[in-house]
Amino acid sequence: MVNLILSLNVGSTSVKSKIFAIKGRDELKEVFSWSKSNLKESVKKEAVLRLLFAELEKNRLTDKIKGVAHRVVHGGEMSQSTLIDGKIISTLHRISHLAPLHNPFNLEGIVFARRTWPKAAHLAVFDTAFFAGLPEKTALYPISSAVSRRFGLKRYGFHGISHAGAAAMAKKTLGQAVKNQKIITVHLGGGASVAAVLNGCAIDTSMGFTPLEGLMMSTRAGDIDPGIIFYLMRRGMRPEKIEAMLLRESGFVGVAQCTNMLELIDKIKKKEPRAILAFEMFVYRIRKYIGAYWAALGGCDALVFTGSIGAGKAITRNEIVEPLMKTLLKNTKILVHPTSEEKTMAEEWIRGAAKAGWSF
Repeated sequence: MVNLILSLNVGSTSVKSKIFAIKGRDELKEVFSWSKSNLKESVKKEAVLRLLFAELEKNRLTDKIKGVAHRVVHGGEMSQSTLIDGKIISTLHRISHLAPLHNPFNLEGIVFARRTWPKAAHLAVFDTAFFAGLPEKTALYPISSAVSRRFGLKRYGFHGISHAGAAAMAKKTLGQAVKNQKIITVHLGGGASVAAVLNGCAIDTSMGFTPLEGLMMSTRAGDIDPGIIFYLMRRGMRPEKIEAMLLRESGFVGVAQCTNMLELIDKIKKKEPRAILAFEMFVYRIRKYIGAYWAALGGCDALVFTGSIGAGKAITRNEIVEPLMKTLLKNTKILVHPTSEEKTMAEEWIRGAAKAGWSF
């Protein structure tokens, strides 16, 4: 019987899944893909997962699933993919406040899948794991060490599964001829982040303790002066309201009342000033991070765009790189890596299986 791996990515507004057949020891072939998007945050994801299960039954795939790879956005101090048990689930519940738009929904998927496939090996693949080895000079914040230690305040980084896949593709493209490979990966989607990768290891990334830091995004502010938060509190705005504003009412939404890039581009075509401004702000901040990471790496052999925006229409990529092609990026390969987080997760399951000695 062919053994299958289910990659499950349960988010706040979407459920994505792919199934891969294991060929030989480590080769994967995609045999099934299913997703639901534009879901309301309040919708219980178990109902959507039941629809997925029905599709799997219809395609006679349910009994062949050997393992499930779960995307988990925040792994806290966990630095590598981990076999899921009761202890891991308790830990994920405890740290869910660190990624409130993600981890609670990731957990819904884990609970459903463990109940549905109790004999399968379930692996948590953390978005933060790729950045677990950040050097202290980039991982730590220049604040009180005592406070940092007490509350675990450091830069965890996010979109690690996507950045890892993009960096691996760039490494393969550059080949052995390029030593000390210097790669900048740019994940642009509803969330957005940049990473600096040296010889396959991340040395810096734009997101930090939470996914709020870094680039301007669809609904998140990205980098702002933290003094703004205290100023608003003193003016009577409650912390919960400020948090909601920074998470859900900023970025494209805050500047131009657009919820996504397609809507923004449509408004730009109509020459709406606020949409043009939002796009300029978005592009400028990405360029700024690319320049910073070029300096941190001492150059850039490959710049990789991924994510629904990054690997989507060329308009955004062109706007970002064109002014840099004759200067910073003149010796740089510009690559596009269509988002393949689910395959990266399945590959991670294979590696975990080999380490743990699971038979498949």
